[in-house]
Amino acid sequence: MKLSLFSLFSLFASVAVAAPAVPGWRFDLKAERSGIVALEAIVVSPTLVVFFDRASDDPLQINNHSAWGALWNLETSTVRPLDVLTNSFCASGALLSNGTMASVGGDPRGFPGNPDIEPGLQGLRIFEPCASPTGDGCTLFEDPQTLHLLESRWYPSSIRIFDGSLLIVGGTHVNENFYNLHPANSFEFFPRKEDTPRPSAFLERSLPANLFPRIFALPDGKVFMVAGNQSIIYDIEANTERILPDLPNNVHVTNPIDGSAILLPLSPPDFVPEVLVCGGTQTDPIDPLLLSSQTPATTQCSRITLTEEGIAKGWEVEHMLEPRTMPELVHIPNGQVLIANGARSGFAAIKQVQDPIGNSNSDHAVLVPSLYTPDAPLGLRISNAGMPSSGIARVYHSSITLTPQGNFLVAGSNPNANTTVGPGIKFPSEFRVQTLDPPFMFVERPKILNTPEKLAFNKSFTVPISIPLTLARPGAKVQVSLMDLGFSSHAFHSSARLVFMDATISQNRKSLTFTTPPNGRVFPPGPATIFLTIDDVTSEGAWVMMGSGNSPPTLE
Repeated sequence: MKLSLFSLFSLFASVAVAAPAVPGWRFDLKAERSGIVALEAIVVSPTLVVFFDRASDDPLQINNHSAWGALWNLETSTVRPLDVLTNSFCASGALLSNGTMASVGGDPRGFPGNPDIEPGLQGLRIFEPCASPTGDGCTLFEDPQTLHLLESRWYPSSIRIFDGSLLIVGGTHVNENFYNLHPANSFEFFPRKEDTPRPSAFLERSLPANLFPRIFALPDGKVFMVAGNQSIIYDIEANTERILPDLPNNVHVTNPIDGSAILLPLSPPDFVPEVLVCGGTQTDPIDPLLLSSQTPATTQCSRITLTEEGIAKGWEVEHMLEPRTMPELVHIPNGQVLIANGARSGFAAIKQVQDPIGNSNSDHAVLVPSLYTPDAPLGLRISNAGMPSSGIARVYHSSITLTPQGNFLVAGSNPNANTTVGPGIKFPSEFRVQTLDPPFMFVERPKILNTPEKLAFNKSFTVPISIPLTLARPGAKVQVSLMDLGFSSHAFHSSARLVFMDATISQNRKSLTFTTPPNGRVFPPGPATIFLTIDDVTSEGAWVMMGSGNSPPTLE
């Protein structure tokens, strides 16, 4: 049969139209009603995420009262309530070396309708490793009389350090309206190492806007901290601080003037640490009545290399595509950083500044995420090309976390005193849960078929893998990332970490050999997720225990 030129053109045109579109980033609504506002989130197993809210009137119920803790099932997008004894509002948390999750600090207040709620200021909430993929039988443990912090802490930060324990930093002794006027200017540890907290000159200097300090465990065991517009390196073992340059242009980045920060990926052989700080506001802390929900946030990102040469050079400035207060920075397994959530103007906290939007101190929610590429040239690192709009404002009290599946779980937002919903409310209590799915979620992906449950430091391991034919080509870019998925609370991802491992794929493309970090200073011992990325197509994560799995303190 002969085809005319017109028929041929029509055939080719129809083929072109029918060709599958290149996959892009997508938001997917997983649940209209999560049951609680997820203002804090931490992945605790391959299938489960712990959500915390304040003691409030959330619709999810347990023991005849509202639940403000829940287990989110990543496989079914459903929640199971957790019974929380102490008010976990504005707490922090992390995973210990044995896989236990510890939530620390919280709010002193109770809530009408639940007379059993106890103050959370010295709260320690323990979630032991849970073998059930659905969370059946998994509970929180609390004993406020015998298991508690040394000092009252609302709005503290916490990170896992080199011996698998937690360093707990800062906070306030009371329920503050806005600034930190009754500060906990100290450090302590969990499990407890000392009988009294360690005073901190840094936290004293960085008042009054120093709540939720942004802190990172460095690969030499020291800790980087930024609060207000100041930064230090803290030596835990010597109990000394080294003062670093202030953030440029008088930008402040800790609650209630919230920017965010992240430790950029660490790579062998030298694991040189770099910190990125983005967002916040270019303002001195002043009377909140002189601030406004319309006060512009900053576009500024500041980056510093924590070597002698890098510290001498100071902070390098670049700019986001839009101003953001309360953004969150989250690792992507290929080494990029996701910039998500937040607002273009205003501040954290609830109805203390001029022109509040309902109860919100912020306005003009940023709905489109951006990607930050650390190794791109200065000025070309940030892009939102092809990024979708979430359609849902994620402002104060929102959360986001990378999941073992490789996408991002996005939830929460509640700049209100309690549950506030209904027509005409610009920023209601947000119960909708979304995922943000990278393009690789829609194509055939590599697979890590099996891994040991525990991985020793400074060892090589060979594991079976499966690689789709589309990625099985010579010269493909191979990355193997060892990640702590972190604890999301108040525009900061505590303990989040990405360490690249030297790795090779066998000639038959059926096995992967990688070398683990040299010690627990480069990657603190405890739970980790391994991702294999080939040409920016990432596998699902393999959940492993980095180190012995011993209770802290441990050095193996």
